[in-house]
Amino acid sequence: MFYSETIDNGVCTLTADEARHCLNVMRHGKGDTVKVFNGAGKVLTARIIDTKKCLLEIIDEQELPKKHGFLHVAIAPTKNADRMEWFVEKAVETGVDAITPLICQHSERRTLKIERLEKTAIAAMKQSLNLIKPEINSPVSFEEFIGKQFEGQKYIAHCGEKTRSFANEIASKQSVVIMIGPEGDFSEQEIQQAMAAACLPVSLGNSRLRTETAGIVACVIAAQCFMKQLSVKQ
Repeated sequence: MFYSETIDNGVCTLTADEARHCLNVMRHGKGDTVKVFNGAGKVLTARIIDTKKCLLEIIDEQELPKKHGFLHVAIAPTKNADRMEWFVEKAVETGVDAITPLICQHSERRTLKIERLEKTAIAAMKQSLNLIKPEINSPVSFEEFIGKQFEGQKYIAHCGEKTRSFANEIASKQSVVIMIGPEGDFSEQEIQQAMAAACLPVSLGNSRLRTETAGIVACVIAAQCFMKQLSVKQ
């Protein structure tokens, strides 16, 4: 399975990395038929017609079933960049739809290599066969993020008191935005700002979790709730 966003007049082109994997690692050659996904809901059957430019002629295409529910995770970048990549990998495997790095008052890292996270996401899509590519946004400040308009309910997960269970809160929701703070948690000022912007405070459980772990727990909870909603409709 290979990835391509470049599709024109029945021909798709693989990126340099994908072409290298296709031709050098998998040893495919001219005339071979392979599967390609575009990250937007289509799986293509394509024949290699040019190995120099890695051009593939599309001979069939299938539309993937539409997903039920939409999850957007805004998460503070971890101090160790590897942990952020781990989060992206596992979040894609569980079906996240959008990820926004969130720069908070207690953030220990404020920059990220988005291109590297994109590559991590594509690899995770191939591994899991969750072939809808999530939107990975550039880092934004906490203040900017809570001021944005989103479809669905916004939540802020923090370790303070007077929070409700995230799972219970989203049991009937189809579009969810959740904010996950840095290792030092959100500041009290940020929590109050979020609540003033109509974000509901929620808990992900009784344990104090690492940032990346909290992000994955939120993804799993949302995936389970969306699946329950789908089974009820069916």
